[in-house]
Amino acid sequence: MAKAEKQKPTEQDYVTLVKPVVTEKSMMGSQHGQVTFNVAPDATKPQIKHAVEALFDVKVVAVNTVVTKGKVKRFKGILGKRSDVKKAIVTLAEGQTIDVGTGV
Repeated sequence: MAKAEKQKPTEQDYVTLVKPVVTEKSMMGSQHGQVTFNVAPDATKPQIKHAVEALFDVKVVAVNTVVTKGKVKRFKGILGKRSDVKKAIVTLAEGQTIDVGTGV
């Protein structure tokens, strides 16, 4: 099997991935080779896959996305709404990892 050539990151890749999600639930996925990112609301699965492969030099097997609608909450008695968030759960190839503690 030939090794794929390293992709160069583009400006769009930096816009696509907003930030990694570091929660208890997302860390449980890391045991199964999964990493969770907040992504741009208009990002597609192929764009997310290209961004992760280019920025972190890993092989992506699958990308699952979920859009979490913002809740209506009260902030100091005033009604407000949290923003909608799109998350991508990226499954990496066997033996590959991403350390979300370090910056890009």
